Amino acid sequence: MPKFAGPVFSLILAAGVVCTSQALDLGDFDLGKIIDIGKKAIQATATVPVEREVEIGRGMAASLLGAAPLLPNDDLQRYVNRVGQWLAAQTERTDLTWHFGVLDADSVNAFAAPGGYIFVTRGLLRVSRTEAELAGVLAHEIGHVLRRHHLEAIRKQALRDIATDLVDEAVSQRGFNATPFIKTGMQLYARGLDRGDEHEADRIGVVIATRAGYEPYGLPRVLLALNEMNPADASLQWLTSTHPPTGERLSLLEQLMLGKFEPYSGQPQVAERYTGFAKAIN
Repeated sequence: MPKFAGPVFSLILAAGVVCTSQALDLGDFDLGKIIDIGKKAIQATATVPVEREVEIGRGMAASLLGAAPLLPNDDLQRYVNRVGQWLAAQTERTDLTWHFGVLDADSVNAFAAPGGYIFVTRGLLRVSRTEAELAGVLAHEIGHVLRRHHLEAIRKQALRDIATDLVDEAVSQRGFNATPFIKTGMQLYARGLDRGDEHEADRIGVVIATRAGYEPYGLPRVLLALNEMNPADASLQWLTSTHPPTGERLSLLEQLMLGKFEPYSGQPQVAERYTGFAKAIN
């Protein structure tokens, strides 16, 4: 397998969209319940019920669509959904109803939101030259949802501002108010996730795409294609400010894949599972 060459720009997951702020509604929660909170460990995001995860993700998706509507191309939307649903079917999150969409925007972007909401932009599709490359991008975003990267980051931010018990109570109560969590989630698109989250999503994405039968180098080829673009291009500005250097990402993927990565034998490797990629993106 060939080595990756040269530093390239990473896939952007950013948009400066912020929804209206609203105070966290704690209802009738008794502040007296806070007992020695400083000694309590922060609970894992697995404690957030799936219905809350989906509610937060739905709100984030609505905010994204408010900034950039879906591309009015039914054939393309169906095509991307078919690829995305096939990829998601290879994962452990069968508890989610997955949604995939193409945003009508020239910027080179992709977005994941908790609960199974995935978007790519028209600009990113133009960079993707095969279905395998599209699959690599979608699988990267699916990886964020699988590991609850955005949800964890939202929760960590909330815990900087309010005690653990209060956050847990606010998330679990019937009168849950998702607005402040959605607002924090949208801010993540402007500043980016942790570097480790992006590297983990890269690794997971390669595995998911290969498990789905695509040859494994789709995502790396998209990253290399971005290197051919002018770094001064306005569509890449969020990319360079919110992600690890792409050369770093490719180097880590190379360590995973070169001589160590065993393709999944359960599916024949293909560049295109569904016919009509070129027709759909043109």
